[in-house]
Amino acid sequence: MANQDLIAALRDAEAVKYGEFELSHGGTSSYYVDKYIFETNPQCLELIAAAFADRLGDAKLGGVALGGVPLVAVTSVETGLPYVIARKQQKEYGTANLVEGSLEDGEEIVVVEDIATTGQSAIDAAEALREAGAVVSRVLVVVDREEGASENLADHGLELESLVTASELLDDAPEDA
Repeated sequence: MANQDLIAALRDAEAVKYGEFELSHGGTSSYYVDKYIFETNPQCLELIAAAFADRLGDAKLGGVALGGVPLVAVTSVETGLPYVIARKQQKEYGTANLVEGSLEDGEEIVVVEDIATTGQSAIDAAEALREAGAVVSRVLVVVDREEGASENLADHGLELESLVTASELLDDAPEDA
């Protein structure tokens, strides 16, 4: 069942926008979920952290840079679980890490992400974490846009779990949307 408090908070924060939007994978959509709005809203973050905490177990957290970082940080504080960050590309200075933070070989990681459309950024993060020695089988997202992410992730041995689906978020949307 949808988390009605989270849906209300996302709407109240005006994180759901209507119009014509280009998506990161190149497609277009008549709605947009603005992660920067909900990731900078304390009420949304509090609800997201609590909901993620209920679904985690004891696995270490893995945030997908950039969108997953505020989510994984606030969830870490909520749960007391440590986290790592999977970069989109290896940095060219300092330690040149693709995965930031302490990671033990064979450690179980749950990937935390903001929005899943195709799931590609979560797949990339899971692969980077696996290459660094982690065991990754789950991806938790705030919103599943229901545009193939679940199937794409499954093709890579990953289970998608969302707090809210696009259908739930857009159901009973205000008339002026």
